[in-house]
Amino acid sequence: MDISEFLSAIKLIAEDKGLTEDAVMEAVESALAAAYRKDYGKPGQSIKVKINPEKNTMKVWREYTVLEKDKEITNSESQISLKDAKKQNKDVKPGHVIKENLKAETDFGRVAAQTAKQVITQRLREAERDVLYKEFKEKEHKIVNANVQRVEGQNIIVDLGKINGIMLYSDQIPGEHYYTGQRLKVWVREVEETARGPRILVSRADIEFIKGLFIQEVPEIESGSIEITAIAREAGSRTKIAVSSNDDSLDPVGSVVGQRGTRVQSVISEIPNEKIDIILYNDDAETMVRNALSPATIDKIKFNKKLKIAKVWVPNDQLSLAIGKGGQNVRLASKLTGWEIDIVKDVPVEVSAKEKKSKQESLVKKKQKTKKEKSSI
Repeated sequence: MDISEFLSAIKLIAEDKGLTEDAVMEAVESALAAAYRKDYGKPGQSIKVKINPEKNTMKVWREYTVLEKDKEITNSESQISLKDAKKQNKDVKPGHVIKENLKAETDFGRVAAQTAKQVITQRLREAERDVLYKEFKEKEHKIVNANVQRVEGQNIIVDLGKINGIMLYSDQIPGEHYYTGQRLKVWVREVEETARGPRILVSRADIEFIKGLFIQEVPEIESGSIEITAIAREAGSRTKIAVSSNDDSLDPVGSVVGQRGTRVQSVISEIPNEKIDIILYNDDAETMVRNALSPATIDKIKFNKKLKIAKVWVPNDQLSLAIGKGGQNVRLASKLTGWEIDIVKDVPVEVSAKEKKSKQESLVKKKQKTKKEKSSI
């Protein structure tokens, strides 16, 4: 084959498979080595081939691994004792690899050609897997666009472009319906390498999915000016987010919500059945608990630092608001603050000694008045 035609073929394969030309060349060299061993070598031999496209030459050699003792040799076709190796090179040591140049052959039989084809196919497949793994490993823990390809039992298979991802049942938003062709955003939770290629697990129920959506919508978060300090989420229902600012000139809550709520609405449009509360983070535990229980009004908080319990008193008319439907508001507030929050119905009123005396005097006068009215009758 003319060298220019050969290079063109390598380039076309590389473009078609999305691989580098070096990766394709390595696959071809491995295939030629396998074909050479099939027709001109023996099983177990370590044959290597190197093609020089510029000089239009092919170099073939056989490799031996040097072992210290004869009894360590398990494959005489690819291993050699230190004693025999030193006959060729005095400086060789155990673990070194010595080479034996072979005559370059280009005429291969049908079986060898078939072997070469299989090797190329396998090596290209492995190279494609490596490329995909590296590409998506860089996207791990990020938001990506996806299309629902099909539903397999409780799992959803999504098309990520060059590869499919899996959204397990536990990674789906409860109550959310998925259908073929649906476009949505997903969080790349994990990319793992397997024998069949990269396995990509995506999620919409993860807390980090919400964080990723806000990073996309709020430039100040990505730049580090505003920080999402804590998130508590019950996917498909409600999320509480605590934010703080590293820039005194920025209002963290206002920046995250956006003008007329545009930024938070963009996030909600991706998860329409979920409510999002944005609160201001504070290092002070009492202030943080008050903020976390919003929109409920709090009268008093008492902390048990040893047990990590915050006892909270609220007015009777604020009780249901503080607890929330099914206890959700207080449950999310507890997760957000790290304190176990105990809501108390009535606020204890501390009465002073003077007030007690006044009430007693009023009660005595009332009794005396009642007695006079009865005696006059």
